[in-house]
Amino acid sequence: MSLSLIIKWGGQEYTITSLSEEDTVLDLKQSLKGLTGVLPERQKLLGLKMKGKPADDDVKLGALKLKPNTKIMMMGTREESLEDVLGPPPDNDDVVNDFDIEEEVVEVENREENLLKISRRVKEYKVEILNPPREGKKLLVLDVDYTLFDHRSCAETGVELMRPYLHEFLTSAYEDYDIVIWSATNMKWIEAKMKELGVSTNANYKITFMLDSAAMITVHTPRRGLIDVKPLGVIWGKFSEYYSKKNTIMFDDIGRNFLMNPQNGLKIRPFMKAHLNRDKDKELLKLTQYLKEIAKLDDFLELNHKHWESLHNRGTIDDINLGGVCLDSRDTRFASGVEEEPDLIGLFISTLFYLLQDQALDWELDLSRSFQSTECRARQLGMNDASQAGQ
Repeated sequence: MSLSLIIKWGGQEYTITSLSEEDTVLDLKQSLKGLTGVLPERQKLLGLKMKGKPADDDVKLGALKLKPNTKIMMMGTREESLEDVLGPPPDNDDVVNDFDIEEEVVEVENREENLLKISRRVKEYKVEILNPPREGKKLLVLDVDYTLFDHRSCAETGVELMRPYLHEFLTSAYEDYDIVIWSATNMKWIEAKMKELGVSTNANYKITFMLDSAAMITVHTPRRGLIDVKPLGVIWGKFSEYYSKKNTIMFDDIGRNFLMNPQNGLKIRPFMKAHLNRDKDKELLKLTQYLKEIAKLDDFLELNHKHWESLHNRGTIDDINLGGVCLDSRDTRFASGVEEEPDLIGLFISTLFYLLQDQALDWELDLSRSFQSTECRARQLGMNDASQAGQ
């Protein structure tokens, strides 16, 4: 009896009708090799299980009791030549120069056509609520790729690429925040990633809902042209009784995603080369403390998230950067209750320093992506970013 299977990979669907129930999983992989160019040993087929475990290559397809037109997600990457790997990244790569993002914010944040796009998303985008919003909780919105895990390094399972302290971070955050996942990929991939990482099934915290690329919008900037962003206004419009600018913070490794809501964005360092950096990365551990401290505030609008690490280094809520000026409880300028004029030159130098830090980080990200090894790129899980969408 012939089978009809639909394989989803790389944003496309491949229909296979040439196999029978007597063919094996390996035969299926060989067929997929012809369609996609991904070697059988590089393929991971989600959903093909035998007695609760991933089906071995010698298992017959008939034993898997597959229904007609069963959809199967494949992860895996084609073999690439060393020349391709070492070549320069494409123009539309994730690497973005965030150096002048702030200069463009004013030009796009309040533009009428962009606000209309947000209104359209509020009306048309369907949100599947996984767990109801909780009264009195603040909102934490999290990116996935390079924020929660390294999606391009090679590994047998997604857990190996998980950012250190992820579950501890989410467990602590859940005490004060509703948690939302927002990734610039297809929802099927987001669900697969969250399941692979054990996020969607963890008993210590709950995800309120997840958003995919369809909730994003495209905006025009004078310097970059069209770019895709994650407007928090979509969430605020749909859940205005719970969330607003005053109680929302968003983590992402790409600064451009904050263009429509810069005051609420915190640019996290990208987690890359998991096998090398797993023991050194403490980003989520430090951000756990930051979230705990700012949760005491009634209004996030006065926070300057760009300097969040100063709180971790000093350790009290009084030291949080407010309005761009670092208010240190040990600063004698404020002891008398009379505020002196701010040091504008010092403030300018400090701001320039952090902008240059972001610029250097983008260069490092660019170089790191350009010089990934052939073997590692060939064995990556295949959870690459899908194209970001917006109208």
